[in-house]
Amino acid sequence: MYCVQCGVKLVDTEAQCPLCQTQVYHPAIRREESEPLYPIGKFPIANKRSLWPQALTTVALVLPMLIVLLCDLQFSPRVTWSGYVIGALLVGYVIALLPTWFKKPNSVIFTPCGFAAVGLYLLYINVVTDGGWFLTFAFPVVGGLGLIVTTVVTLLRYVRGGKLYILGSASIALGGLSLLIEFLLTVTFPTITFVGWSLYPLTVLVLLGGFLLFLGICRPARETMQRKFFI
Repeated sequence: MYCVQCGVKLVDTEAQCPLCQTQVYHPAIRREESEPLYPIGKFPIANKRSLWPQALTTVALVLPMLIVLLCDLQFSPRVTWSGYVIGALLVGYVIALLPTWFKKPNSVIFTPCGFAAVGLYLLYINVVTDGGWFLTFAFPVVGGLGLIVTTVVTLLRYVRGGKLYILGSASIALGGLSLLIEFLLTVTFPTITFVGWSLYPLTVLVLLGGFLLFLGICRPARETMQRKFFI
């Protein structure tokens, strides 16, 4: 039950809202009918969705790609620095602009696509620079983060309720990922030593995740937090 004035969630036994002091609405109270938004029997015609903004944005993105590529080839016989610029623009396009081409973009599909684009871009940088760090560092980090985010997005989209359990588990998983990142850094780059900085985000994220799980399990504590912070 929610307040009809400010929308605060109310306990069933409350007679008035603790925030705005509005009396709790009772279904037996007769409400005045408001005027219809449009004449009866006539409905507004939905405008057709235009794709011109997406097309113009795509052209505006292709032009700088061509410019930097031509500038690069003018001073060198092969692609050098322009590959980094073009790759970064393509990653931004996949993440920010590609979903706008669809009327109802599915975040479950485009979220892993965004992480895949980032992974391919890092693979390109690794190959061009002969880095040797993609398989031992970039791939597991991007893959792990993409798996966590995609799982959270999928569960929030298709599972009703249980948001606190989902977010709490994701927070703990991110804490574990921070520990994995420091370990992979020491394995991939011999000059870096394990100093334990990952224990700080691990501790914070685990405590935050445990708190969210506690709120999900304990209903009185959850309702107290909702009334206290009006969430």
